[in-house]
Amino acid sequence: MIAILDYGSGNLRSAQRAFELASDEVIVTSDRTVCLEADGLVVPGVGAFAACMNQLVSAGGGEIIAERVEMSKPIFGICVGMQIFFQTSSEKGVSNGLGILSGEVSEISAPILPHMGWNTISSPKESKLFSGVKDEFFYFVHSFAAKNPVPGAINSTCNYGEEFLAAVEKDFIVATQFHPEKSGAAGAKLISNWVGSL
Repeated sequence: MIAILDYGSGNLRSAQRAFELASDEVIVTSDRTVCLEADGLVVPGVGAFAACMNQLVSAGGGEIIAERVEMSKPIFGICVGMQIFFQTSSEKGVSNGLGILSGEVSEISAPILPHMGWNTISSPKESKLFSGVKDEFFYFVHSFAAKNPVPGAINSTCNYGEEFLAAVEKDFIVATQFHPEKSGAAGAKLISNWVGSL
């Protein structure tokens, strides 16, 4: 069963529909027990980093994620749901994240922001997440990103003005800066890769 964490941020219904293509049981919920017992937990996120973190903490989502980390249970962060896994963000002042992944989130150095639209991703051959979707296009909407490789992780990158992290695979944590649920067949395959690994 896949639980999509409902804490007031993210494209919950589009995420639900996308994950339902790969799993027979997908639920949007903020229930702690359901989120902890699920085979995989999806953490979506849209908007500003600090607002997203505040909503997450208020809904008890930070504790849910921390408990899953302690149990080494799979988690998939999407867009700002990826960013909040890092230690800090410089968006609208410095804000603390969950600190699950080392590094900071900062504004992309590009002539036009936000980075909105389709782009390709460079992923290492050992990436399980991108198996079967090399050289495909994925959909981005963001102005901030983590830029430094996460130690001990499989780091996939994208270039828009400068290189930044498009996805991270570290142990039981998977996170994408792009929106797989809005990325057509390539996104559906990527989601299927993750669900198949659970």
